[in-house]
This record gives sequence, structure tokens and C-alpha cells, in this order.
Amino acid sequence: MTARELIRRLLAGELSAVEALTDQLDRIERLNPALTAVVSLDPDRGFEQAKAADALAEAERGPLHGVPMTLKDGHDVAGLRTTLGSRELDRVADADGTVAARLKQAGAVIAGHTNVPPYLADYQSANEIFGRTNNPWDTTRTAGGSSGGAAAALAAGLTPLEYGSDLAGSLRLPAAFCGVYGLKTTEHRVPLTGFFHLPGVQRSVRIMSSLGPMACDLDDLELALRLTAGPDGADLDVPPVSIPRARPRAVDELRLAVVPALPGATVSRAVRTAVERVAATASDAGARVVERLPEVDWDRLHEVYGGLLGAVTQIFAPGAELSDEQRSLAWYLAALDERDRLTASFERYFSEVDALVLPATMTTAFPHTDGSVADVDGQQVRYDAHGHPLVFANLTGQPALAVPAGLDDGGLPVGVQLVGPRWSELDLLDVARALESAEVLPGFVPPAI
Repeated sequence: MTARELIRRLLAGELSAVEALTDQLDRIERLNPALTAVVSLDPDRGFEQAKAADALAEAERGPLHGVPMTLKDGHDVAGLRTTLGSRELDRVADADGTVAARLKQAGAVIAGHTNVPPYLADYQSANEIFGRTNNPWDTTRTAGGSSGGAAAALAAGLTPLEYGSDLAGSLRLPAAFCGVYGLKTTEHRVPLTGFFHLPGVQRSVRIMSSLGPMACDLDDLELALRLTAGPDGADLDVPPVSIPRARPRAVDELRLAVVPALPGATVSRAVRTAVERVAATASDAGARVVERLPEVDWDRLHEVYGGLLGAVTQIFAPGAELSDEQRSLAWYLAALDERDRLTASFERYFSEVDALVLPATMTTAFPHTDGSVADVDGQQVRYDAHGHPLVFANLTGQPALAVPAGLDDGGLPVGVQLVGPRWSELDLLDVARALESAEVLPGFVPPAI
């Protein structure tokens, strides 16, 4: 069931928090061995939280009262093992990060983490500590990365809500591979406090990375976003930008730009067909649909992104292979200036377009691989090309929503993404709701497991 349906039952007294957690743990015990989606479970601490929730008076219950859930292994949760997929970073967190703290304050019961690749740096989720996460639609295929465990757990019903991260598509790609929703928020919408926290190490990733909710329902995404967004007094990059109310929209009000592939991208027939189907059915339903992209140098955009990504993730890493200029303040400021100009081009573009609709991935979920090359309909391309449809939104800091768009001929989920101007998360959710109401998009369909 959706998180909101579970909340309704918990608040109505139809189900206790202890019973909800027991049901969740039973399902994890039954299904997780084939998936390796959930890791670092702490049932004892979870039951302590659940019993405390059941003891609360009705007036004291929060909007997530008693909801059992997991978090991506990267969010600090007090007393819970956090590894970031690496033995070098394996530790037990002594305090909650902001996302965990806000979810707990709202009443959630956080009983475990979900699997990730080492350092969250792969489009598959496998590590030497816990092993490999399998896709619940086909266990011979990846669930994606780095939020692969989160996406697989959601699709399999092992958790009703999750919270991922996205520096290079790490949230959107797994959501698309597993047929769930993933919302990459506007840069600095959600505090990074307590995420990828390395004690004693300076925080270098201050741009391009975003945290965001993952769910099987659009309204669950909105609920989680509202509970976790906004300044926390620690991540001082986060401004006090409000989240507006949802605004129901009809599909014939929408102005959509739809592109089957970005310039220079390789996209499979199945994914391209899904995007073209969305364009055609949205147009038939009355939406204004055009095929148009911002007028930017896409090759240069990817160069700027790649240079900044290397600098912010490796500047404090011993032996990092960075150029001398990447280590200089002058280069960094010049790159930020170029980034500003690219972002401004997108902001102007979105003055005439409600959302850009494009592939969330270049293929459907691919078979487990060593990560050397990617196969796209028999064509061999660079493995890191999996990020090509995604990373422009990281560079520009714009929100992007991965939504289910049906299944391919082999029965695997296909996802598309909706991208909008900065701070437009609610607009993107409203656009997706309109497309689902008009049956342009199908909504979540669970795998048969």
C-alpha cells in the first residue's frame, strides 16, 4: 500500500506501529534474500521506536506516525550501521542526519538501510560487504545505482517510502529501472547534513548533489518533500524557499517539450518508443507538445559537469587524478561562472515550457555487468554514458522527476523524466498527476514477486 494509506490505517487505529513493523520485517525476511535490497537492519531499535509511537496520545502523533521505512545507506541514522558501500567507511552513526531526524520527528520508524555501490559511485548497487542488489522485475538484471537498494525495496514492497541522493542520476536511474518514482530536488532544497558524512573530513560536495524522496505514489513524494525540505541551521547553503500548494491541472493546460534523446546520447528503441508514446498521447489529450531543447552547447555542458564533478568529489582525496587547473581557485570560479550561464539558459527556456519530458535512462535495466561498457540494442557505448540523459539537471541544479512510463516488450519498466526550472518540484508533480489522470502515464505497477 502507499505510505499515505498505511498512515491512514495507523492513525485510525486499524493497525499498530508494532504490527506494521512486524509485517515489514516479515516481508523483508521472505523476499530480501533474492534481492539484497535492505541491509543493516536493526529490528530491536525499530521496535523501540514502534512501541514509543503506539504509546503516543492521538494529539502527539505526527504525519508519518508509525510508518516503518528504510533509508539509503548514506543517510546517518543514530545507532545504525552506515557503510556507503565501503569497508573503509563502515561505522555506526552517533547522530541522525537532517533527513532522518525530520522523518523521525514526523513519526517514521527507521529500521534499516538499503544497499548502495562503494562510495555511491556506480550505476549498479553491489559491494563487498553486502553483495549485489537484484531488480525485483528480473533478478538477473541490476536495480541501478547508487539508490538501487532503495528502488528495489520500494518496488518489492519492502518499504513504503525511501530517500535517495542524486549527483549523477543516482536517484532517477534506479527509479526508472525498478518502475517507481524518484524526485531529484532543486539543488539546496533539502539539507545535506548527515549525508555522506565522513567524520573529520571537509565537505567538498557543495554543488550539483541533491537529496530527494522515492516512492510508489506521487502524493507520497510530496508528503516526504514537505517534511524534509528547508534550512536546518547546519547546511547554510539551503535558503528558506517555501513549497507552494499543489495546483490541480488539466492535461490540456500543459506546455510540454518532449525529446526522445539528448544531443549525442544513445537511447534504446524501447526507451525512445516510450517517450514518443508519451508525446503522442499527451498531444492527443490536448497538451501543447513541441520538440525543442534549450539553446546550449551540450558537449560543453558535459565537459563543465565532468570537470566540476571530479573537483568536488576528489579534491581532498589522496592521490586523486586531478589536473593542476582543477585544483586552482581561479579554474573553479571560472567553471561556476560558466555553470551560471548554462543554468540561466535553462531558466529562460522554462519561461515558455512547463516541463521537459525526456528519457530517464538510455536503456531499461541491464544485465549485471562488470561495468566496462554498456550495451544499447547491440551497440557498445561507454559505461558512464548511463548518466548522459541525467547529469545536465545536476549541473544546472534543476528538479527532475522520474516517473513510470509502462513496460517494454520484455516486461521491464521504462521510465521518463520531467524536468523544470529551479524550485518547481510541485509543478512537476502536478504535471505528472495531470498526465496520469489523462492516462498518458500509467502510474506504478508492482512486479509479480
